[in-house]
Amino acid sequence: MGLDQASLTALAALGDATRRRMFDFIRRARRPVTREETAETLGISRKLAAFHLDKLVDAGLLRTRYEAPAGIRKVGRRPKVYEPVDEAIAVSVPERRYEMLADVLTEAVLTEAAGESAREAALRVAHGRGRFLGEADRERVRPGRLGAERGLSLAAEALEGLGYEPERAAPALLRLRNCPFHPLAAKAPDLICAVNQSFLTGYLRGLGSDRTTAVLAPRPGACCVELRGARPPGGSPRTDAACER
Repeated sequence: MGLDQASLTALAALGDATRRRMFDFIRRARRPVTREETAETLGISRKLAAFHLDKLVDAGLLRTRYEAPAGIRKVGRRPKVYEPVDEAIAVSVPERRYEMLADVLTEAVLTEAAGESAREAALRVAHGRGRFLGEADRERVRPGRLGAERGLSLAAEALEGLGYEPERAAPALLRLRNCPFHPLAAKAPDLICAVNQSFLTGYLRGLGSDRTTAVLAPRPGACCVELRGARPPGGSPRTDAACER
């Protein structure tokens, strides 16, 4: 199926590298931003920022209104702010990884064992894929024994490259702001979210991050899984320094 006109217009607008960076910054900010903030972040003039922002508005990627950012009240005219539209566009923004999911499900069908359900096969393959990637990263980084916080930091680096958009919500909590498998996950959450969790669990095990777990924690507009640091017996989360002494 081809792209509709709206998606073609959006794709054309994002063909410019500056606009692509601009849209990515605003989408990740998770709040309305001003022209001044955008210009400063991208290192361009306010006038140039305004030009590109208006192009993104015309393409239907951003909407605008007048509002004091972050709830700040000021006397006089409120500044113009920009934020992404609610509707997703079909141009891989945010990043999707359908090919990775397709590979997992295809291998599951081809290797399904006697007495094993299709779901069990998918979870097995996803865990194996994740473990393979984790072991490769461990071999590359050679981090030694991993505490919870260091394990989450290493995981965040890898998951950023896979399109999960990790966010460190707390020292022992890594939230994933983007689901690489959406909207398929929305259509079949019981299967796709379980595959996702199994993949991430396998990655943590391969990385050797035994003090972290992948937990189902669905949130609107975000990945259904988050990574948490485990609590040691009888106490609060252990720091990396304590684990690695």
